[in-house]
Amino acid sequence: MYRAANGIFGKIGRVASEEVILHLISSKCLPILPYGLESVPLYQYQLNSLDFVINRFFMKLFITTDMYTIATLQEMFGFELPSVRIARRTVKFISKFNEGNCVFS
Repeated sequence: MYRAANGIFGKIGRVASEEVILHLISSKCLPILPYGLESVPLYQYQLNSLDFVINRFFMKLFITTDMYTIATLQEMFGFELPSVRIARRTVKFISKFNEGNCVFS
């Protein structure tokens, strides 16, 4: 995740708007972070570690360390934390698994 995000951030830097940078991060880098984690149980500290990555990226992008500001910006841009995404994907995975729609290869 860090390598992909820094690659994008290094190429476009401060030239692109924050919206463009966040869209690229959301579509290209964020799927790397929770890949396959919906199938394993995670502790809260592990979910917090995944959220930390996104929070640090927002701190770097908006040059602030205030967590209230970071949370407000994430809400304003509609950016979901990995813990929220994983919880939603876990529910979907379990429901498909219980229905027998999972295909194992």
